[in-house]
Amino acid sequence: MDPREVNSVEDACHIVKERQLSHIKVGLFDVDGVLRGKYISKEKFFSALENGFGFCDVVLGWDIKDQLVDNLKYTGWHTGYPDASVRIIPESCRELPFEDNGLFFLCEFTGEAQQICPRQTLHRVLNKAKDMGFEAMCSFEYEFFVFDETAQSIREKQFKNLSSIQPSDFGYSVIRNSVETEFYQDLLELAEVMDFGLEGLHEETGPGVLEAAITYDTASSSADKAAMFKTFSKIMAQRQQRMITFMAKWSPDYPGQSGHIHISLKDLNGKPLFFDETKENNMSDLMRHFVAGQQKLMPELLSMVAPTINSYKRLIPGFWAPTEASLGIDNRTCALRVITGSEKAQRVEYRIAAADANPYIILSAVIASGLWGIENKAEPQHIVKGNAYDQTLPPQLKLPTGLWDAAQQLKKSSMARDYFGDAFVDHFAVTREWEEQEYRKHISEWELERYFENI
Repeated sequence: MDPREVNSVEDACHIVKERQLSHIKVGLFDVDGVLRGKYISKEKFFSALENGFGFCDVVLGWDIKDQLVDNLKYTGWHTGYPDASVRIIPESCRELPFEDNGLFFLCEFTGEAQQICPRQTLHRVLNKAKDMGFEAMCSFEYEFFVFDETAQSIREKQFKNLSSIQPSDFGYSVIRNSVETEFYQDLLELAEVMDFGLEGLHEETGPGVLEAAITYDTASSSADKAAMFKTFSKIMAQRQQRMITFMAKWSPDYPGQSGHIHISLKDLNGKPLFFDETKENNMSDLMRHFVAGQQKLMPELLSMVAPTINSYKRLIPGFWAPTEASLGIDNRTCALRVITGSEKAQRVEYRIAAADANPYIILSAVIASGLWGIENKAEPQHIVKGNAYDQTLPPQLKLPTGLWDAAQQLKKSSMARDYFGDAFVDHFAVTREWEEQEYRKHISEWELERYFENI
């Protein structure tokens, strides 16, 4: 049985028995988009398919470095870090190409924990869309750097003077992707086997930077595919003694790494809703309201879009990353790029997004803000022509410049609480505040060089 044919508990049981597996790998994505999981025995797996199983809720209570986050209401020392209920998602079954005959299944939190579970948060938004008569279609594009390094060597070098797989800028290079054809082919094959197929893969501008475009799909499947692409591409690279990073900006010398999202809406019968040839730029009224909602709400949802300290190192003028909630028609200097075309091609590209965002959380923000725009018949506040970096936009479109301020805007957002729930907003905001507080404890090399002797 092909793993992607698994659609039910019965199918999941059948394929495990068919392959005579003793253990199965399961995992779920935490708030930072890190895949946390383990092997479980086939007996436990069969039981969990029917009844769920317990997963320590500390994965919702620590940060990306496994440090326990203070001041969380849901979990902490005050609760004793108990198990939270989790369900296995049968239809998520994937081949594990690195493990002989192995299988992987995604999981998600249920019960109280589902209120802060990233995947469940996205599904609440998608249920809202369905209630409004819409289905969202999406694709993710990721830029990422590839290094001839290992997890040990980057630490031994203290993340300095790292060796990229290629030495200099050479965007869209056929020479480079032919010299490194084994790596390219392995990544393309991995994507096909694990069903996060790539419709494009090429060299970007920068030493060792690639861009991968994941095939268009429903929003739910698109987020699953994006999250697994980020995880398993890193696994593949490390097995080859290489490293991939999706940091928003790993070096001051190169542009940041984007995670652009293309999105459109269909009705529940499959008819595209963003195209109207009688309207300017072929933008239907519904599309205009959708992108207007994204524009208006971008400042208050930015912590869901730019979730790390490093995210804001990318959001500086002139590096292909917007600094305001700008909107333009086929304009790559803007945060929102309306792409005009045929009924099937008409869409919006959410360009503010970086590669470091959790796919479930950022897609929740991207879709929910658009739905809010439709509900409230929002209108674009400003449409940019020319270079957005050279223009002054209305002050309400200015984005927060750091993670702390972005988290405060999220906490105050009534729209976020309506769409994502108080539990998610409060929990996520505290984790972003924690991230900023941890950063403030750090003394950088820049500070030492600037102040140590002269002050």
